[in-house]
Amino acid sequence: MAENPFKTALTRGDRLFGFWLALADAYSAEVCAGAGFDWLVIDGEHAPNDVPSVLRQLQAVAPYPSAPVVRPPVGDPVLIKQLLDIGARNLLIPMVESAEQAREMVAATRYPPQGIRGVASALVRASNFSRDADYLRHANDGVCLLLQVETATALKALDDIARTDGVDGVFVGPADLAASMGHLGNPGHPDVQSAIRDAAARVRAAGRAAGILATDEAVARTYLEWGYTFVAVGVDVLLLARMTGELAARFRS
Repeated sequence: MAENPFKTALTRGDRLFGFWLALADAYSAEVCAGAGFDWLVIDGEHAPNDVPSVLRQLQAVAPYPSAPVVRPPVGDPVLIKQLLDIGARNLLIPMVESAEQAREMVAATRYPPQGIRGVASALVRASNFSRDADYLRHANDGVCLLLQVETATALKALDDIARTDGVDGVFVGPADLAASMGHLGNPGHPDVQSAIRDAAARVRAAGRAAGILATDEAVARTYLEWGYTFVAVGVDVLLLARMTGELAARFRS
């Protein structure tokens, strides 16, 4: 498909609610895909995923309307090329700290002359194994590139990162941001929250969508009020751990 509905909705400014997939399992990914979230993050940074396991999850969620967003462990052009080839169209790149790095990530997701992505479209799932005769023509426009800003250093470069051509959204990482600001394990610290609120305004001023993760409902709603429009509101591992723990505790009591 030439159009990327998730990218279109993001650009339009729609509120899009997401869910984090960290179990690294296609079966559980399919269960979550039927829940009704707008987007799902297949996490390769902090979950035990590799390219084959990401592929299996992309295949599992494909029949559902939830848009898969793949987060690689690092913004490596070779890995980005592999993820694009297996059909990932929405990428969330962690730890982007400069406009130069942002431009490198844009180039990694585009075919020449706009970028450096290697061409093997006839072989890959992204082109439906060459059945999409126009894939090379629309591939660049179909990519949705989201960059994570999650350190104090990155915040200094936020305006330039957000204004980089080819960047569709900026995602703030509260946990790493808190750590970099000297508040490890305390993203709720007033200084961190002030930085998070300021970041949303700066990203929106640059004409980009602002995203964030909040597993507490009240916090998530606060972020929405501050201008974040694509917000992840839960994580599969955390929900499973909490609900099983609560269930066991009820019976043991």
